Amino acid sequence: MSHKSHKIDTLVAPFKGQDMEAHYLAYFECFNRQLYFEAHEVLECIWLPQRQGPEGAFYKGLIQLAGAFVHLQKNRLGPGASLLKLAQTNLARYPATHRRLDTARLLQRIAEWLRQLDGSSAVTNPLAPATGPKLQLQKPAADSAP
Repeated sequence: MSHKSHKIDTLVAPFKGQDMEAHYLAYFECFNRQLYFEAHEVLECIWLPQRQGPEGAFYKGLIQLAGAFVHLQKNRLGPGASLLKLAQTNLARYPATHRRLDTARLLQRIAEWLRQLDGSSAVTNPLAPATGPKLQLQKPAADSAP
């Protein structure tokens, strides 16, 4: 087992056996902890085998979103904005709620982040670690059985 796969397995382990794919859930945990590179790595494990399938652009958009914040952490505003735009394009292909993610709200947030980056004259990072975003999945629908 490579160091990379061991690290990914460690990040994914707490989410095994839950109602959604463990790598998908681990992505959100990593992202919310500002472990953007790790979020990218974790989700890539499920994106690669199905990148040409119907979920490919969705996962790619989330990976690009994490990649954008990797750049923003390093104060590379131009590459960060470029990846935000790519994420926006990929995620816009999906319904307002997809895989329990409020994609409509996320697209609004991406548009706002792009406005902030554009308004910053590419000098200061308006998306500093203290203001790191959080992504939340919606709760599963309640069973309709009596």
